[in-house]
Amino acid sequence: MKSIIKKEHLFVAFALVVFSGCKKLYNLPDEKDYLSNNVNFSNKILEPIIGRNNLIGGFNGDNSTAPITFEIVNARFGDGRPVSDIFQKVPTYVWTAPYTGLEKSLAEIEAKRKLEEHSLLEIRSSGQFILWASATNQLITPRPSDSTNFSQDTRFFDVKVKNTGGERLIKDFQIRPFRERPYEPSNDFNAYTGLPAPDPKFPLDKKLRDYIRPYLNNVIGANSNKNLVSNNDQKDVVVYIRPFTGGNGHSLRIKALNKDSVEINPAFFNETVWDKMIHGFNMQKTDKYVQYDVAYPIPLVEIPTSYATGGSRAKAELSYSRAAFGGGRTIANFGVDFAIYRAGDWEIVFHFKTDNPKFAGE
Repeated sequence: MKSIIKKEHLFVAFALVVFSGCKKLYNLPDEKDYLSNNVNFSNKILEPIIGRNNLIGGFNGDNSTAPITFEIVNARFGDGRPVSDIFQKVPTYVWTAPYTGLEKSLAEIEAKRKLEEHSLLEIRSSGQFILWASATNQLITPRPSDSTNFSQDTRFFDVKVKNTGGERLIKDFQIRPFRERPYEPSNDFNAYTGLPAPDPKFPLDKKLRDYIRPYLNNVIGANSNKNLVSNNDQKDVVVYIRPFTGGNGHSLRIKALNKDSVEINPAFFNETVWDKMIHGFNMQKTDKYVQYDVAYPIPLVEIPTSYATGGSRAKAELSYSRAAFGGGRTIANFGVDFAIYRAGDWEIVFHFKTDNPKFAGE
């Protein structure tokens, strides 16, 4: 048995030597990687939103050998003009350490990311496209405000896909960027024009507009003694997400207004867990608002944390209790799941338009 094993080993070794010698003798080429003729992308029309990180598209390599490189080439408008704006290099935030939601200060957050120079539009080693959040309406002209898609307004490009087995050219990608929507929900303004959105029930009435609508649970009107609602038919409470002046450049303020547009003292929202709601620091609580120092965007990354359970949205929720019949307490709350993509001083405002919330007991 031992002699048989040794003979087999000698044969394998001899075959390897012979093959190596033949390869040199006959100048046989090195083995190449495989690149399928059917490599493609799941989507060739890219419609990112300017001002936020957009990961778009999916590459199908059809069992091609990795690694594969990608290159955007021949960028042009539909009328043949060259495209350059989407390839401007600008300072862009990239993470150098994982964000967890457990950071205890702005400094700790900022230590985990840095500014690097990146083209506004890039294609990654995975074959995914990214339009970086550093893009703005001033750097990249958004799609036309009248919602048309004329060829002369559309940016086209091709992608060169390559490995050692060869290369393929996939033609005629289109990118049609929407103008910045610095926050979500953003149904209160038109995605094409940036102007206030019309009321969905009466779209032709110029005096009416749409609003961000909060969720409401057991919120009773002080005068009507009925549940307040917010939908397309009735807007007892609406939400504004808007900039304010006088902040420090990285603050978030939360407040509520009564039907006379006067601030409601946050102390009335006696069940609100203010220090656990927002991943912010140096909380200031006044008789008109609660304010935090924050890092933008909010959420910072789209992963589940205690401040963003779904990953893509944070939550502003105000809660309060009042005496109920029989000696118990009634709990009410209202809020909005939101995101803010542009750094600055922002406030989330809950406006009770038709009736004030009832805080008095039964």
